[in-house]
Amino acid sequence: MNARETFAAWQEAVLTNGSIDHLFADDAIVELPFNPGRPRLNRAEFLTLASARATLPVQFDEFRDLVIHDTSDPEVIIAEYSIAGTHTTTGHQATAPFVMILRVRNGQVLQLREYQDVPTMTAALAPA
Repeated sequence: MNARETFAAWQEAVLTNGSIDHLFADDAIVELPFNPGRPRLNRAEFLTLASARATLPVQFDEFRDLVIHDTSDPEVIIAEYSIAGTHTTTGHQATAPFVMILRVRNGQVLQLREYQDVPTMTAALAPA
């Protein structure tokens, strides 16, 4: 899989609560610059964080406004998107914007850097 195909597989996993383990190289680095306290994670740390998402009261419904930018490096894409989701307890619907820089080799993520709108996500997950 190339970078676009790997991103598409990641999207599918996000929407279906599927596993993303197979998408990440053993030495993958994930950078979340706006994530308080843990802006840089190794593969195991990130997969632990990602698996905790299953405990959140949210169902991701769709990706919106997706724009993928190719770069001069065939391993790297930049994806701009919003994720729409529903708070499963309150029914509140919200959308948050993201920018992801993704480096993929042989169908596995080597580096992921995601810029998240943390205040919007926190507000959307707050109890009613």
